[in-house]
Amino acid sequence: MQEKRSLQHARNLRNASTPFEVMLWNQLKGAKLDGYKFRRQHVIDHAIVDFFCPGRGLIVEVDGDTHDAVKDSIRDARHARMGFSTIRFTNADVGKNLAGVLEALLARLETLPARWTDTLPHPAATRHPSPEGEGL
Repeated sequence: MQEKRSLQHARNLRNASTPFEVMLWNQLKGAKLDGYKFRRQHVIDHAIVDFFCPGRGLIVEVDGDTHDAVKDSIRDARHARMGFSTIRFTNADVGKNLAGVLEALLARLETLPARWTDTLPHPAATRHPSPEGEGL
């Protein structure tokens, strides 16, 4: 039951994103940041994180003025024990220096190992196009 409530809460948060989360999401969605895929308002354990890159296990948080640094550090440590890394930016960082945020985010992503590798070809790559040129 807790998971269902968390998923509904995450859905509500996606519909009520802050302007700073929207700014960053517009740069992350569709694998725009060097091909890295992100999810927004993603449930991990009992927490909802702002953005998550599953391929590298990176949690990205955009913090407003009301964030509690002690609670955040406890949560980050819990996620680290689960194998995830966290990077935090402030609303001001995103609002005033989005290019710098993206540069720092990309630099952090490149330091993290891939969590899995694709060893099988994509199904579309194994199909043969039809003689009429339709298909793929």
